[in-house]
Amino acid sequence: MGQGLKTKGRVRAAAAPGPTTLNDLSALSAGELMQLYRAAKTPAIEDLDGRLKGRMLAVPLIKGKLVQGFVKHFAVDGPMPWQGKTFRSLGKQRGEGVNRLFGNRASWYRFETAIGPSRAGDFDALQLDYDLEDNPPFIRPIKDELREVAPGLWLGLAYMRFGGRNRLGLFFGLART
Repeated sequence: MGQGLKTKGRVRAAAAPGPTTLNDLSALSAGELMQLYRAAKTPAIEDLDGRLKGRMLAVPLIKGKLVQGFVKHFAVDGPMPWQGKTFRSLGKQRGEGVNRLFGNRASWYRFETAIGPSRAGDFDALQLDYDLEDNPPFIRPIKDELREVAPGLWLGLAYMRFGGRNRLGLFFGLART
């Protein structure tokens, strides 16, 4: 065995590796996802260039284990229309992208990207701004943000406007495949 760290004569188990796949992220609770998000790093805009596979992970506004279980099952095994996002950097300071839906047959809901302050803590995140003229009114107030949890794996927060303020609507993951 011998797979531990020696500390003053005691053997301590090595830290468990963090999530490296969308499946790993799917196994975490909303609280664990937020803790991971806060510990993650701010990505470089160009690191997300291209097509990334997406998965909805948790909806903190929905209470109850049965409903949360259904949401997770629907996102992993069900007919989830959202497939992921495609990004294009426009230099080091900004970029743009679009959501892919319905088996990648549709590209809707454009966004612009820039690094900026996170709504989840005192750190920066990649901000996705949907407040663009060609997006429908119900999409424009959505604010997504992303942080990198492992090479090729990003954790996102989607904020939605409810009752005049932004609330965390859901966690999502993106992965390079």
